[in-house]
Amino acid sequence: MKQLFTFIFTFVTVVTFAQKDFQGKATYMSKTTVDMTNFGRPGGPKMTEARKKQIAERMKSMLEKTFILTFNKTSSIYKEDAKLAAPNVGGGSRFMGMMGGSGVKYKNTKDKVALESTEFFGKKFLVSDEMKTPEWELGSETKQIGNYTCFKATLIKEVDPLDFSNMRRRDDKKKNETKKDSSNVVKVTEEIEMPKQIVVTAWYTPQIPVSNGPGEYWGLPGLILEINSGRTTVLCTEIVINPSEKEEIKAPTKGKKIKREDYTTTVKKKMEEMREMFRNRRGRGNGRGRH
Repeated sequence: MKQLFTFIFTFVTVVTFAQKDFQGKATYMSKTTVDMTNFGRPGGPKMTEARKKQIAERMKSMLEKTFILTFNKTSSIYKEDAKLAAPNVGGGSRFMGMMGGSGVKYKNTKDKVALESTEFFGKKFLVSDEMKTPEWELGSETKQIGNYTCFKATLIKEVDPLDFSNMRRRDDKKKNETKKDSSNVVKVTEEIEMPKQIVVTAWYTPQIPVSNGPGEYWGLPGLILEINSGRTTVLCTEIVINPSEKEEIKAPTKGKKIKREDYTTTVKKKMEEMREMFRNRRGRGNGRGRH
């Protein structure tokens, strides 16, 4: 009986994914945690737990988001769920709005095309990525995510220098303990550092035989349902195969065309200008009472 059920399920799966107009829709919850252990001004008193909790609540809209991946056999569009996107309220959120959102990510795994339509300080960019096949290490470990059996895969990934979730405050007391790991750390400022590489863990299901996944992730023999990368976890909460209302999956075209490395340089330069401006303002403020 079990063999018959497996055969029927396999047959239905093959027929479903062989359809010319096949399309799927996956909803992902993304959650990022922030290490607030050493929060506070360098050399000053440590931040109280109540204050940390208050800041964490304000940052929640930036750290917890819902995304939709619309995909067919070779292409996908990944974007934040517009219905659940938090409005820009509060100083921090307004600042992030100026910086730009997560944008719309397009991938074509057949033609090796990866584009992101995004906005930074009011300017629209169309960022292109070099789409190299990821060097996943496939494992035999499995787990169940909803109705799908998933297999584990790992990848050593270069950290995106604009991914602030991986930044951490340097702890001078532990300098000697972390010397052996210094080769994998980039000094961002005097107080902040970031690892050069991180291990990414993916859980994918061959039951949905498309080589795709959330964000920039792809290259496995099945849809990726979960990603654990640094302090961020992205988990699929719902999958609809061949929804009644299908969305056109096409490459974005709006924005200034720019390569990823050039876009990163542009953003880092602008942020350095802002940081310098902030330092100058703070310096003038501290000098007001001196004569």
